[in-house]
This record gives sequence, structure tokens and C-alpha cells, in this order.
Amino acid sequence: MSKGYWIVRADVTDMEKFKQYIAKTPAALAKFGGNFLARAGTHEVVEGSTRSRNSLIEFPSYQAALECWQSDDYQQARALRLGGAQLDIVIIEGC
Repeated sequence: MSKGYWIVRADVTDMEKFKQYIAKTPAALAKFGGNFLARAGTHEVVEGSTRSRNSLIEFPSYQAALECWQSDDYQQARALRLGGAQLDIVIIEGC
């Protein structure tokens, strides 16, 4: 079974709202085996465009990655950041 990944790119517009989101998100991810491989670290755009924060989250399967996104726990965390950040999230199946 292939792993699943969230590719997350974010621009924060309200840090207080975003802090509430980042406080709740790890527990929601953990319920589905989600693990940060990279979280808002130093980055360099070598081609194309990006946002100011970039993260990569690994899940044990593509299905687990989808189920996490759809879960009440994650959607409650997501609601805390609405209006506080613009995100692009892609859920992708590993090789």
C-alpha cells in the first residue's frame, strides 16, 4: 500500500488565528498516522512560485490522508484558521 502525503503551502494573514490552528492540527493528524516530514522550514524557490510557509505531511496510506482531511477533528482545526491564512493543500499518493 502506498503512503499518502499532504503538500501544504500557506500564507498567514492573522497569526493569532493561525496559532490556534497549529495548536489543534497535530492531534487531528496523529489520529490518522500523520507525521510532519517538513514544517515551515527554510526553503528556496528554484522554479515557479510558492507561499511563505511550506509543509509536507506523511500518512501510512493515501486513504488515511483523505480520511484525515474529511475528519471532524481536522475540519474543526481548519475552521480555526479560516480568515487567518490562505492555504493550498494537495493530497497525493506516494510511489
